[in-house]
Amino acid sequence: MTASTRRSPRLARLGLPALLAALLALAVSGASTAQADRGVKARGKISQSELALRNDMRKLWEDHVVWTRQVIVSFAAGLPDLDPALQRLLANQEDIGDAVEPFYGDAAGDRLSALLREHILIAADVLAAAKAGDGPALAAAQERWYANGDDIAALLAAANPKSWPLAEMRAMMREHLDLTTAEAVARLAGDWEADIAAYDAVHVQALAMADMLSTGIVNQFPKRFRR
Repeated sequence: MTASTRRSPRLARLGLPALLAALLALAVSGASTAQADRGVKARGKISQSELALRNDMRKLWEDHVVWTRQVIVSFAAGLPDLDPALQRLLANQEDIGDAVEPFYGDAAGDRLSALLREHILIAADVLAAAKAGDGPALAAAQERWYANGDDIAALLAAANPKSWPLAEMRAMMREHLDLTTAEAVARLAGDWEADIAAYDAVHVQALAMADMLSTGIVNQFPKRFRR
């Protein structure tokens, strides 16, 4: 069992207020600062193709957190737009896979999309268990969620081990899950200020993820970004 999966049952046993406090501490910890700094560090003048990749990657990951938020909000309030919002979020996972296919091939892109789709579907189970106050179901869903995050990290590290070392990819994915959980817990608890703070934190972290990915692609395929 990984460190991340060992952590999940402990979180699941906390009451909602205590869980919120613990996760918000993560949300404001700035754990992604080093990753973000490396991702956006000035590289001098960049080509139009590199700029396009960076902008596209940022748009994809902003879509990811925006539509995740909409699903959380709609789920918590029982709104009728939940299913359309979920379908839009799932489409984003296909878009992210499509973005890496030109560099790593169809199989890698399809695998990434599949893992990200699983990431969203497990998140739905996490939300349902948290809303119901079902500790055992929450623990089981969180274990699957962190395992899925580790699978995504391993796929990325295998594709580009120099720019995306496994330890950093695992840390990046775990932080993303922690921050998303903080956002969901705050919304379910009706703590609106904490909800907003958690969303701001996961949005910043998603942009750092996007920059890390685009930087890694440019470093691995420099000849493709000369113009």
